[in-house]
Amino acid sequence: MSETPLQPSDRVASVPESGIRRFFEVAAEMDNVVSLGVGEPDFATPYRAREAAIDSLQRGRTSYTANKGMVELRERIADHVTRYDLNYDPDEEIIVTAGASEAIDATFRALVNPGDSVAIAQPAYVSYEPGVRFAGGEPLPVETRAEDEFVLTRERLEAAGAQEAELLVYCYPNNPTGATMTEDELREVAAFCREHDIAVMADEIYAALTYEGDHTSIATLPGMRERTVVFNGFSKAYAMTGMRLGYALAPAHVVESINRIHQYTMLSAPTTAQHAAIEALDNCEPDVEEMCTQYDRRRNFVLARLDEMGIDCFEATGAFYVFPESPWPDAGEFAEALLQAEQVAVVPGDAFGTGGEGHLRMSYASSMDDLRTAMDRIERFLE
Repeated sequence: MSETPLQPSDRVASVPESGIRRFFEVAAEMDNVVSLGVGEPDFATPYRAREAAIDSLQRGRTSYTANKGMVELRERIADHVTRYDLNYDPDEEIIVTAGASEAIDATFRALVNPGDSVAIAQPAYVSYEPGVRFAGGEPLPVETRAEDEFVLTRERLEAAGAQEAELLVYCYPNNPTGATMTEDELREVAAFCREHDIAVMADEIYAALTYEGDHTSIATLPGMRERTVVFNGFSKAYAMTGMRLGYALAPAHVVESINRIHQYTMLSAPTTAQHAAIEALDNCEPDVEEMCTQYDRRRNFVLARLDEMGIDCFEATGAFYVFPESPWPDAGEFAEALLQAEQVAVVPGDAFGTGGEGHLRMSYASSMDDLRTAMDRIERFLE
C-alpha cells in the first residue's frame, strides 16, 4: 500500500471480504451461469406496492420522514406482527431502518461494549460477525449440527461457552440452512438466556417463509420480551430487496439507543420505500401467499432431486435455501469445479462460518426452469 495517512482502522482490517461476494465476482464474468447463490427473491415487488412508490414520487413525497419512520407505517407494522403474537407500541418500540441489516448493525453498536462476548449461532448470515467486530465486541461461534437439523440447542450453547456471553444473535428461519425452530426448541434457548442473563437479537426476516407449522418468536416466551430485539423487514417476503426497508422491535429504551445511531448515520429510511411498504402491508398479502406457495413447490423439487442424486440434505422447512452436504470433502473445491465445468453457482458452506464446513448453500429463489437446468447440470457433473 502506498504511503498515505489514509489507512484502514484495525477493526476494518481484521474483517475479511465476504466469501459470497468473492465467489460471485468470478461467476459474474462467466456466460450461461445458473446461480443458486443469490439470497433474494426472483419475483418482482408486488404491483400495488410498486404503484404506491410511483404515486408517492409523482405527488412529490420525497422529504425526510421521522427518524423512526412514518407513523402510519409503524402503526401498520405493529398490527402486522400481532400474527406472531408480538405486541409493540408503534410510537416507542418500533424503528424503521434502511433494511434489516442496518437495524442489526445499529443494534450491535447500541448494545455491545468493547470486549463484550457475542454468541452467534452458526452457520450464520455473513454480516453478524463483522457487525460484532465493528462494534468492538468479540464473536463467539456456536456451531449447530446437521444431525440436529441445524437447530440451536442448550447443549451447543453450553459447549461453546455461551453462558459467558452478554448477547446471543441468531436467525430462524435460517440463512443459510433453511432450518426452523419449534416453540419447544425455542423455550430451551429462552431458559438458557434467562438463567445466564443473556440478551437476544432475533433475526426473523424469513418469518413469513415458514412452510411447516407456524413461526414462533422467542420474544413471545416468558421473560424474553424485555431482553430481546426482533428484526424483520420487506426484502424477503415482499420481494423488496432493492427498496432497503426493515425494522426492529424492542423495549422503548433500546429503540431509543438504536435511533441515536440511526439518526446520525441514516437519518431516516427511504421515503419512497416506506410508502410502498404501507401498501404492501395493506393489500399485498395475497402476493406473499402466492410467492410462498411457489417457494414451497421449488423447495420440494430441489430436495427430491438432491435425494435422487444421493446428496445428503436435511429437510429445510423455511426461508428459500437448502444446505446439503458437499459430495466432495472440500466444499469450496466442489463449488469452484461445478462453476467451471457446468456453470452452476452454489456457495461453499464455510462462507457462513465454521459451522457450515462441508456443506453448500443452494437458493431456490429461482424459476423452476432454472432449477431444473441447475439440477440436471449437477447430476451430469456427478456422473
